[in-house]
Amino acid sequence: MKIAIVKERRQHEARVAATPETVRKLKALGAEITIETGAGTAASYTDQAYQDAGATIAPDAAAAVAAGDIVFKIQRPMSADEGVDEMGLLRSGQVLMSPLGALTNRPLVEALAAKGVTSFALELIPRITRAQSMDILSSQANLAGYKAVLLAANSFGRIFPQMMTPGGTLAPARAFIMGVGVAGLQAIATARRLGAVVTATDVRPATKEQVQSLGGKFVAVEDEEFKAAETAGGYAKQMSPEYQAKQAALVAEHIKLQDIVVTTALIPGRKAPVLVSEDMVKTMKPGSVIVDMAVEQGGNCPLSEFGKVVEKYGVKIVGPANLPGELPTDASALFSRNLLNFITPMVDKETKALTINLEDEVVKGTLVTRDGQIVHPSLTQA
Repeated sequence: MKIAIVKERRQHEARVAATPETVRKLKALGAEITIETGAGTAASYTDQAYQDAGATIAPDAAAAVAAGDIVFKIQRPMSADEGVDEMGLLRSGQVLMSPLGALTNRPLVEALAAKGVTSFALELIPRITRAQSMDILSSQANLAGYKAVLLAANSFGRIFPQMMTPGGTLAPARAFIMGVGVAGLQAIATARRLGAVVTATDVRPATKEQVQSLGGKFVAVEDEEFKAAETAGGYAKQMSPEYQAKQAALVAEHIKLQDIVVTTALIPGRKAPVLVSEDMVKTMKPGSVIVDMAVEQGGNCPLSEFGKVVEKYGVKIVGPANLPGELPTDASALFSRNLLNFITPMVDKETKALTINLEDEVVKGTLVTRDGQIVHPSLTQA
């Protein structure tokens, strides 16, 4: 079993798909590891550290990929029309383990099938107990929620905590977290640690207790639709227009009083829902800050711009391009452990070879292409 790791080339990406720690553990599984030179530099992992862990350093991406039967990546491979032809490096029979955005990147999936690459889309890891240690979305969202609040604090012209000074008392900031998934919960915890008065909203009933347990106040229209607003996988359901209108009215009144708003709402495979409208932004206090964590999927605020901080109606709106990528050392450590936990059950203990069990729930949930065909149920249904 030969594993290749290359330097990520997409803009704003500083993470790497293996660390010296996971290289050692992959070696213990019987794998040979080849890493492109400089692959971990932006995340503070040196070539020497990888060599000390037992990896071979390749001079470029082509050499690294050529040496591997399996390729680990943080980002989906780029195509020639994106400026770097990473797809051209892959060959028939190779295995790719990477986030692919498979449900929204049909051309990429078709290209992988055409090349004969066996690909696993890591963003599709099922939300089951056994797969929690493999869940890249949760591990990266946890860090993203933390970083989002720090970005908000950095853009805010006031402090977060209440402060009593000889010159008078400074009131605490009010922070509103919209969407209480993994990222939202970490955002609540971080804002609370910084001393803000925190409120939060979500359409899933189970989140109310979670918000309160972190010291926040829950804000939502709690009607019958709200009580059934969660999928079996733990994601938020698409709400009816009627509920959305009621919730928007409640939020519109609440948001007028807030200093910080962090939006985290995403629905897998769909454009991000609008949570903070332009009209709501107009009502916010001058100097307020919005951090739109969903900007990569269209944004929860229509005024946010990808990779930019813009000011509209006196409100700063932050559209971070890659929040986990701003914490590359820890983000790489968590991501690479997720990958290690993902591949470990597939390694035959006797032969040390990769064996893909098509009956395994995790494999079925993530396997996208195999033997020249698109095989994931969500992509083969008419």
